Amino acid sequence: MLSELKELWRFRELLTSMVERELKIRYKNSFLGFFWSLVNPLVTVLVMTVVFKYIMANPTPNFSAYILAAYLPFMFFQLAVLDAAQSVITALPLVRKIYFPREVLPLAMIASNFVHLVLALVVFFAYLLVIWIRHPGQPPFQATILWLPVLLVINLALATGLGLLTSALNTFYEDVKYIVSVVLYLMFFLCPIMYFSENVWHSTRDKGPWGDVFYTLYHLNPVAMLSTAYRKVLVAPQPVKIGEVWVDPLPLDWGLLGITALTSFGLLIFGYWVFNRLKWRFVERP
Repeated sequence: MLSELKELWRFRELLTSMVERELKIRYKNSFLGFFWSLVNPLVTVLVMTVVFKYIMANPTPNFSAYILAAYLPFMFFQLAVLDAAQSVITALPLVRKIYFPREVLPLAMIASNFVHLVLALVVFFAYLLVIWIRHPGQPPFQATILWLPVLLVINLALATGLGLLTSALNTFYEDVKYIVSVVLYLMFFLCPIMYFSENVWHSTRDKGPWGDVFYTLYHLNPVAMLSTAYRKVLVAPQPVKIGEVWVDPLPLDWGLLGITALTSFGLLIFGYWVFNRLKWRFVERP
């Protein structure tokens, strides 16, 4: 694997060029061009605010910010894995003609989506600042935001590991992309993105001693734990109203986050290993 990494480093300029190409192609022939990268999170902020604050009348202050803190990283993860899954199979004619490290294809897709996540977070921070100017109170940025780069690295490792794995398998078994799409769709509802981890904790209180076990098992899903961690790090903790009860915010479980980090980097190594085992057979695909 070390030799594969050295070969990948030798082709780093190709990877950079493919990321730039992917970013340009995505908005080619559009009037606003790269600005569409900012429009999507801006529209998402607007819709979340209208739905949760004015239609659902949610009493949680600045509820849309708490949703976006988990939603934006999940969107990166979802798009990065889905785009990577299709990357090799759509470039097979090129793969058959020219030599280059095949992993460049899924890595370019994941890197371009990561750029969009960074831009979306910039818009999110601007949104927090505007909210704070209109309603001065708690500072818009907490000291915990210093952990954001750590979460981004873990998230990137998880997306890269799954992206490499699915791109290699999908080249031979196209059912993989449909399975991954369904799993990611379900994961959106099974992870604390549109609701809080405090909702999960509160719903397990009637399970007795098993309540904490269920809550821990729920957060062994790395996507669920990352969603919770992003929310705890980016936005100030505050009580959550569940039914008629206000539940105090739970602290971030660093032990579970450590397990998520180990799982993500383990999956990265496994995904790269599987990709390297299969990549020389890509040209044999009919």
